[in-house]
Amino acid sequence: MIRLEGMRRLYGDLVAVDGISFEVRRGEMFGLIGSDGAGKTTTLKVVLGLLHPHAGTVSACGLDPARQGRTLSRRVGYLSQRFSLYGDLSVDENVAFFAEVHGVKGWRARRDELLELLRMSPFRKRLSERLSGGMKQKLALACTLIHAPELLVLDEPTTGVDPVSRRDFWKILAHLQRQGMTVLLTTPYLEEAERCQRVALIDRGRLLTVDSPDNLRENVPGTILEVLARPKSCVREILERLDGITDIQVFGERLHVSFGGLPASEAAQEARRLASKLAAEGVEVEAVRPTPPSLEDIFIASIRAADSRIRAAGSPSSEVSP
Repeated sequence: MIRLEGMRRLYGDLVAVDGISFEVRRGEMFGLIGSDGAGKTTTLKVVLGLLHPHAGTVSACGLDPARQGRTLSRRVGYLSQRFSLYGDLSVDENVAFFAEVHGVKGWRARRDELLELLRMSPFRKRLSERLSGGMKQKLALACTLIHAPELLVLDEPTTGVDPVSRRDFWKILAHLQRQGMTVLLTTPYLEEAERCQRVALIDRGRLLTVDSPDNLRENVPGTILEVLARPKSCVREILERLDGITDIQVFGERLHVSFGGLPASEAAQEARRLASKLAAEGVEVEAVRPTPPSLEDIFIASIRAADSRIRAAGSPSSEVSP
């Protein structure tokens, strides 16, 4: 459905996307994962034909976005970070407006179907400026879907949305995918990315890896121990002095402690040793146990591995547009 080969995009002298290659299969939910400035939004805009690549090739729905953007727009729905609803129009009127823009015939039945799916039917007469953040996003999605696109492109669709609305939004995306729609999205919430069939991890314009979340977890070297102990600040100071620890990540009240060279068979024994060391330092230890790596753990490990390869090759990392 989407194919990028060696795609590169610059902003002046800054390299925003540095020769990335991946493909998105028909009917797949595919996530572009990376921190702010990683090049995610730029990549989406190149896929949509809103920006032209400076190198490499791009295709979407079998079309060249740079040359066939008008044809592509009829087959793609795009929900940007700042989708523009009209506050002085009702829910019904907003959807009707976008239906007219796309030249959709017989759009009223399609509008009714979408509003029912999104649980917006009771609010169809309400002005969009009076909707909550989550309801505005659902209305924006209805406007994006009114012309029945085969490819849905979403740029951080749940940013700033409350947890309940975020859950509803993902249920809707899952429903659309089951109906055969292909979804390409970015998200800053790595726990959300777990819902994708495959993800591409991007850092500073570089493609780190592409795989399913399950396969990425299986290929993480070493072992991660989850530590729950208090006071957390003292616990971290103690851990930073110990040998063998390659990384420490904070997850709420818990710490994820990575041991790069520790085989999984020795994880339980190492957890007991670590608990004893912490207790000997006078901290209150509630639990130390092996834990599967999260996507955040994988992302951090991938960035560090890529940086190590660059240093070993003696090559400076790419500059990236902020």
